[in-house]
Amino acid sequence: MLGLTGVHHIAIICSDYQRSKQFYTEVLGLGILREVFRETRNSYKLDLSLNGEYIIELFSFPNPPARPSFPEALGLRHLAFSVLDIKAERDRLLNLGIAVEEIRIDEITEKRFTFFSDPDGLPIELYET
Repeated sequence: MLGLTGVHHIAIICSDYQRSKQFYTEVLGLGILREVFRETRNSYKLDLSLNGEYIIELFSFPNPPARPSFPEALGLRHLAFSVLDIKAERDRLLNLGIAVEEIRIDEITEKRFTFFSDPDGLPIELYET
């Protein structure tokens, strides 16, 4: 068995770097740790944090292929973030013009959750803790 100690980061490839950078920093409120333009790949790499902890690498590549199907494609299904007040966070997203599903109840934990998407359609879940 491996001696894993935690999740280090999640890597996301976006189609429009500036649009996704704005979404992840200004809408989700993630902090920028480092931003690098990799000239040999014509690609940006943006390291993002939540509460000072490195969690997401946002990449841009020229002409990345589209997700093959939605939402049940192989690979990453969605990102989930915990929130204290799901109704308040859903209202904030709606006020920004972002489409958000109705709040649902997890049948196992009985906690409230909802989904919305990043600019490339990657599902993001908010889960009330």
